[in-house]
Amino acid sequence: MSVTTQCRKRGRILEPGYDDAMATSPPTPFGRLLTAMVTPFTADGAVDIDEARRLAVHLVDDQRNDGIVVNGTTGEAPTTTDDEKRALVRVVAEAVGDRAVVVAGIGTNDTAHTQRLAEQAADAGAHGLLVVTPYYSRPPQAGIVAHFGAVADTTDLPVMIYDIPHRAGVPVDEESLAALAAHPRITAVKDAKGNIASSARLIADTDLAYYAGDDAMVLPLLAVGGSGLVGTSTHLTGALTADLIAAWNRGDQGEALSIYRRLLPVYRGVFATQGVLLVKAGLAARGFAPGSVRLPLVDATADQVATFIGLLDAAGL
Repeated sequence: MSVTTQCRKRGRILEPGYDDAMATSPPTPFGRLLTAMVTPFTADGAVDIDEARRLAVHLVDDQRNDGIVVNGTTGEAPTTTDDEKRALVRVVAEAVGDRAVVVAGIGTNDTAHTQRLAEQAADAGAHGLLVVTPYYSRPPQAGIVAHFGAVADTTDLPVMIYDIPHRAGVPVDEESLAALAAHPRITAVKDAKGNIASSARLIADTDLAYYAGDDAMVLPLLAVGGSGLVGTSTHLTGALTADLIAAWNRGDQGEALSIYRRLLPVYRGVFATQGVLLVKAGLAARGFAPGSVRLPLVDATADQVATFIGLLDAAGL
């Protein structure tokens, strides 16, 4: 089937500020700004639950995030255990779940394991699920569709598909996304594909909410009807990014562009190496205690940290 013939409408789950009378308003099932939160570790390498709680509160109350993604790429999910993932979802939900959406990253390349993590996240208090394309196995599109459908059938929670082919090894094709859009609980895409024309087409032809999965794509995606951002640098740029999104939504394109240009060096600079490395360095410079990263990641070099802190300083952050 074509993308257009797959188009459908369904009820929204959580849409702060959404006006149904505005036909061009994008859906916002998870709010507009979310941060993929780092996982803090203690000096001996254990998950630091107290610091995770403190950071979650900061991201919502100070950085003005509508939601937090726990156990995503920036949360070093490949190296945390299932028990650690459960504990992180629970503490973040307890800390901010009354005023922010808590999305649990549960994606693996094993459908049965992903389903177990979905059930665990729901039990721990998550409001939604982030599910990455099965990686390494490089399944055909039929397998990708079956995987996402099976996971979405596991709980009553809304699902955000994480389309990131440079990590997963395969994209979720347009036709696959259109087919998945028919599922009542598949409500959104974290779009790290870097193909704005493809995203624009799916935004127009389905009611999937599209969130930029690359910080620097937030304004281009908003311009074609995107819903917001699941950010990395937004540990540090969140409040200004919230201003950017608000300016765009009220029609002040000049203000949105001005903020975007101010933050663009940071949006890009956070990915000079693996994003979590520089986020943790930036948080440490602000007085947080995110700890080191787990192997196979290694901490950013002194030069990388100095360059990134310089970008934050230049942006007034």
